Amino acid sequence: MISIGYEGRDVDELVTQLLAQSVTTLVDVRLTPISRKRGMSKTALREALNAAGIRYVHHRELGNPKDNRDGYRHGYQSAYDRFGEVLQGPAAGRALKHVSELLDGGRVALLCYERDHSRCHRAMVSDALREIEPDLLVSKI
Repeated sequence: MISIGYEGRDVDELVTQLLAQSVTTLVDVRLTPISRKRGMSKTALREALNAAGIRYVHHRELGNPKDNRDGYRHGYQSAYDRFGEVLQGPAAGRALKHVSELLDGGRVALLCYERDHSRCHRAMVSDALREIEPDLLVSKI
């Protein structure tokens, strides 16, 4: 599995990176998949990915609540704990199971804005997926 943030990238660079990593499905883990960055909102991104032969899946259930993001970026334990509670919910559980199933069909990438995996909630999503798929390896690009 790949973990990728689009911070500092344009949509063409993102697609090129995904193709270079043989990604077949991109899972968008943003709560709200809109962006001021051209090409990174849900519809435009889906179209660009589809044109490159990459499937787009949005799992808002794996998104970090807006009012929790600043604390998360600053490394506050309370923000990590809150997002951990999100991941323990039934909706997130179903989404994680679906992502686990997608892993059987090819290379999957998790996408959010933050470029640094360790500063993004994708890290916790990856950890939660490892509970389902213990042998899961995560490459960070």
